[in-house]
Parts: sequence; C-alpha cells; structure tokens
Amino acid sequence: MNWLRKIAIVLEMIKFEHTIFVLPFAYIGAILGSLEVHGRLPTWEQIGWVTVAMVGARSAAMALNRLIDRHIDAKNPRTADRALPKGLVTVPFVWGFVVVSFLLLFFAALQLNRLAVYLMPVAVVILVFYSYTKRFTWFCHLFLGIATGAGPLGGWIAVTAQIDWISILLFLIVTFWIAGFDILYACQDLEFDRRENLHSIPVRFGIKKALWISSMLHVVTAIGLIILLFVTQLQFWYAIGLLIALVILVYEHAIVSHNDLSRLNTAFFTMNGILSVILFIFTMIDVLV
Repeated sequence: MNWLRKIAIVLEMIKFEHTIFVLPFAYIGAILGSLEVHGRLPTWEQIGWVTVAMVGARSAAMALNRLIDRHIDAKNPRTADRALPKGLVTVPFVWGFVVVSFLLLFFAALQLNRLAVYLMPVAVVILVFYSYTKRFTWFCHLFLGIATGAGPLGGWIAVTAQIDWISILLFLIVTFWIAGFDILYACQDLEFDRRENLHSIPVRFGIKKALWISSMLHVVTAIGLIILLFVTQLQFWYAIGLLIALVILVYEHAIVSHNDLSRLNTAFFTMNGILSVILFIFTMIDVLV
C-alpha cells in the first residue's frame, strides 16, 4: 500500500534504528529507579510503556527536525538526498507522522503515572526547541544532549513517579555523552555551516578544539558513569560493562582527528550504539546475578 511505503520512507529518513542509542539508557533509568525506590525490578508492563514512550518521543523529535531543517538539508550536499528535499514524501504526511508519534508518547505517559503526563509538555517544548538552536547558538549540541538525556530521566519517572538526584545524574551522563558525539558529527558540516551562518562548536572554535571539547564532555560522561557505580546497588558486572564503555569512548576519539574525519560515521553510529547496549546488558547481568 502507498501509505505503508511512505511510512517506510519516513522511518528510514529519521533513522529509526538509531533509537538504540538512548532506549537502553531509558531501560537503565527504569531499572535503577525501581530498584532504588521500590526494591524490585520494574514490571514488564512498565517496560513496555517506557518503550512505547521512547519510540514516540524520538520518532516525533527526528521527524520534526527533518521538517524544520528541510530547506537547509536541500542546500547541503551531505543531506540533499534525504526524503523531504527529494520529494519522496510530502510535508503534510510527515506532520501527520509527528502528530501520531506525540499521541503515542502521550498515551504511554497516561498508562504510567501523573508526573509523566504533567512533564510531557516540557519534553515536547525541548524536542521542538532543539531543532532551531543551531540557527542562533553554538550550544546547540548541549540542547540535543538535554533533549536526549530526558530518556533515562523519563524511564526513572515512569516507574517511580518522582525525580531524585540519581535520576538527575543519569540525565547528565546522557546529556554530555550525546553532546560530545554530536560535536564530532557536526565537524563534517563545518564549511557548509559557515556559508549558511549556522552555529556549532566546530564553526565557533575550529575542528581541532571541537574534538578536544568533545573529549572533555566524554570525560564528564565517564566520571558520571563511575559515580553511578558507587551510589547505586550496581557492583561487579556493571563495573565490567563500565570498563568496556570507557574503552569504546577512548577508541571513538582515537579514530577521529582534525585532519582525518574519514571514520567519523564509525565513531558516531557504530561505537555509540554498541556503548549503550553494552552498558544495558551488563547492568541487567549485575541486577539479575
């Protein structure tokens, strides 16, 4: 059917498979929150609704980003082949996808608790606002981090109906992690962004300093992950996963340099997807064992 083909195009456009970046952290937030507050694992029903909420939130956010940036994407050789600039899917259809995705998020929040529902408008504002930030500030990477860091915070809230300082720690860990590798990703658009008067840390400071800033943000991420070991019930197996994650972060920066960005996609997509899955797997082993 035609509409199924259009949905497939939209899912490819928003890189639906990259939901794996943050979904494991949302699960970690839900697991740790339930253990810390209730002394037990979250129910399968809660995990199911956390999954629905995350899929809805990320799908809406990415589709909105493509809509808002479609004219910029059409000018950028790297993004000119995306579905909207090429006319493979219409603007109204993508808007409909956004609305359905936000409704999915709202329905999932309703199944969880009141705090999740009350905070949903805040999440929506952040998700929409991020897409405009590169037009006026080089802090845009941190805004993306904040939007994504809401994932583990949302997972915690979903099962506890409260916010506590460990959930804020999880939020900050993911915020700096995402911001750090978004800076890496932005390096490939340096010349285009300069021509279009768009803002980013590579534009503001140059690629060499941008890579250093990205490294420092990931140092903060690493410190946060280490602190998590000492302030929760996590022990040996989480520590093993943490060591693997730290090696991945080091490797990610080792394969990218200011005069060689050829392996940027490996650092951005492959390694970060592996990192989040590894941390989730070892967290689950630690909890279950």
